Amino acid sequence: MTPTLKEVAELAGVSTSAVSRAYTDGASVSAKTRARVEAAAKTLGYVPSLIARSLATSRTKLIGLVANNFQNPVFLDVFDLYTRALQARGFRPLLVNLTDVSDPSDSARLLRQYSVDGVIVATSTLPPGFAVAFRDAGLKVVHAFGRTARRPLVHVVGIDNVAAGRLAAKTLIERGYRRVAFLGGPKAATSTQDRAVGFVKGLKAAGENAPRLDHALAYSYDSGREAIGQLLEDARIEAIFCGDDLICMGAMDAARAAGRDVPGDLGFLGFNDMAMARWAPYSLTTIRQPIDDIIRCSVERILELVEAPEAAPVSTVFPCAVVERSTLRPRLSGAPKRADDVLRGRLERGSRR
Repeated sequence: MTPTLKEVAELAGVSTSAVSRAYTDGASVSAKTRARVEAAAKTLGYVPSLIARSLATSRTKLIGLVANNFQNPVFLDVFDLYTRALQARGFRPLLVNLTDVSDPSDSARLLRQYSVDGVIVATSTLPPGFAVAFRDAGLKVVHAFGRTARRPLVHVVGIDNVAAGRLAAKTLIERGYRRVAFLGGPKAATSTQDRAVGFVKGLKAAGENAPRLDHALAYSYDSGREAIGQLLEDARIEAIFCGDDLICMGAMDAARAAGRDVPGDLGFLGFNDMAMARWAPYSLTTIRQPIDDIIRCSVERILELVEAPEAAPVSTVFPCAVVERSTLRPRLSGAPKRADDVLRGRLERGSRR
C-alpha cells in the first residue's frame, strides 16, 4: 500500500498539517520538524502528491507549451531545452499541438482545465492573436519567437526579423551578389513577412535591385525542394536567402540535382543555424537565431509572471549573427562601402529596438 501523509505524521510524531507545511515551498516549519518529517517519509517510502499539493497551493507547477511546427527538427531542440529549463525550476511542460488549428479557444479551454500556472506560445508561425486569446482567457502568457513590438499586448521574447532580413541583404552584398532572391516559409507567418520586408529594405537602401520573392508552403525540406523550381529557371539569380535552414537544404539539394554548383553557380544563405546546417553535405552559411537565449529568457519571464501577474508586457529582443560556412562566395576584401555605411546603422538600430 502507498504510505499516506497521516502515517508519516504518526511516525514523525507531528500533526498532518506540519507534514503538509514541510512539503510546501515557503511554509513556516522549523528545521527540527522538517528533519523529523523527512526521516519518517524516507523510512516509509512516502512521496508527496503533486496533485494534492496543487489543491492546497492553487499552483500546479504546469506550464502550457504551445507549438505547431513539429515537422521541423528544430522543434526537437526547442522542446528539449524547454523541458530541461522548466524541470530545473521545479515545473513541467504540458505540450499542446496547434498544427492545423485556426481557433485558439479549444486550446485555451484545455489549458484552463489543467489549471496551468502559465503558457508559453513557442512558435513564429502563429499570428499574435493566438497569444492574446490565451491572455483573454485568463492565462499568463509569453510568446517566444513571436513578432516583437514597442507596446506588445503580451510578453514577447525573440528577434527582430526585419533586422535579420537586412542582415541577410548585407551579407549577400558583401560577397558581391547582385541578382538575388528570397525563398521564405508560409506567407501567413509573421516571421516570413518580416524577414522579407527587411531583405527588400536592405537591398533597396544599398541601391541594389529588388529581389524576387517566393514562398514555400511550410517550414520543411520537401517544401523547399519543391518551391525552388521556378527560381532555378531564372539563370540570372546568383544567390538565394532562405527564411529557414530546412527549406534551404531542400532547395540546395534540388539545385544540385538540376546540375547547379553550390556556391559556384548559386549561393545559399539559411536561417536558424540548426544542427543539420553543420553537416558536411550542407555546410550551410546561415543566420544564427539565438534559440538557447530565447528559451532561457521566456522561461524566466513566465515564471516571473506566475509570481507577479500584473507586470506590464514587454518585448525582449536578441541579436542574430552570420555563421560562415561554405554555401556563399567569400566576403570581398574591402566590401562595398555603400552596403556597409548604409546598412550598419539601420541594423544596429533594429537590434536595439
